[in-house]
Amino acid sequence: MAYLNRNPSDAAQPVRIGLIGSGWMGAFHAESIARRVPGAELAAIADPNVESAAALASVLGAGKVTADAADILADPEIDAVIIASPARFHSSLIAQAAAAGKHVFCEKPAGQNLDELDAALTAVEAAGVHFQIGFNRRYADDFRAAKKDLAAGTVGTPQLLRSLTRDPGTGSIPHAARVPAWTIFLETLIHDFDTLNWFNEGAEPVEVYAIADALVEPGLRDQGFLDTAVVTIRYSNGAIAVAEANFSALYGYDIRGEVFGSKGMVQAGRATETAARRYTADGMSADTPRLNVELFRQAYTDELVDFTEAVRARRDGRSDETAPPSAAYSLTPGAADARRALAVALACIESVKRGTPVAVNETAVL
Repeated sequence: MAYLNRNPSDAAQPVRIGLIGSGWMGAFHAESIARRVPGAELAAIADPNVESAAALASVLGAGKVTADAADILADPEIDAVIIASPARFHSSLIAQAAAAGKHVFCEKPAGQNLDELDAALTAVEAAGVHFQIGFNRRYADDFRAAKKDLAAGTVGTPQLLRSLTRDPGTGSIPHAARVPAWTIFLETLIHDFDTLNWFNEGAEPVEVYAIADALVEPGLRDQGFLDTAVVTIRYSNGAIAVAEANFSALYGYDIRGEVFGSKGMVQAGRATETAARRYTADGMSADTPRLNVELFRQAYTDELVDFTEAVRARRDGRSDETAPPSAAYSLTPGAADARRALAVALACIESVKRGTPVAVNETAVL
């Protein structure tokens, strides 16, 4: 279908971005582009639920709305796209966007198996477009500070690593029966896998052993639903990592990372919203975040700032510039990072199925 006309603006902006998928995360990214990312314009929104997309566009001032992502990909005025559709469409949309010459920011995971992801990343490489995957933790101040220490050798050689994700909950999980299979690995712990890979940069994950169960919603265990998992990862440099996840932390959203090395330890993340504590007759307490967009609000913005600047550099012929002297470590998560984290997630799925350790990259298809 064609665009629905909505008061198009002639105001030129440095980077014009189209959003594909206007659900929870897509809507937040759209708000970031429209209101918090300098030099970016939310030019168009595509979603099969065109009424919802039109409502979002009206609030944020996007000039074009469509039910068909193909309209955005065919639009010569669009420089780049943000893919925030359901995960099963990610690899196909990446390939289509690359073929259309659009730079790509994609929410995780970039694919659901390595074969489809490799095909998409081959299209990205052939088109020469910029690709970034939405591993937002890299942009959080405390995780960046930890990475800076690791890059400087402050804690020596990594030996033990840990990363955890505990989603806020109430002791039950609404709509759990509709959660896609293996979500805990493909869409939750995949963040932890990237964090561990990033913290142990230069080493490759070689083997995983995963245990998972339905402990929050045990009544759904026989349907294959999983809400709790622990993963052990062995790396090529000998380091051992543990990642864990649970879908219902009553105390709030809890994201943390840690590296213990030959010279010391560095930690990132906290379960409290701020460092403030209150002390009363009832004891000590602190506020905790309840939403990802609360805990990582600035990180979500900064990853899109990074993406926008990279797209502008490509468009303006500055893509070969070297990193600034202050860049002491890698930051932007790209194609290799998307693939590496997915490979770990897929190995975890196979490990749960077999009940044994599994070599990373041993299986490519679910």
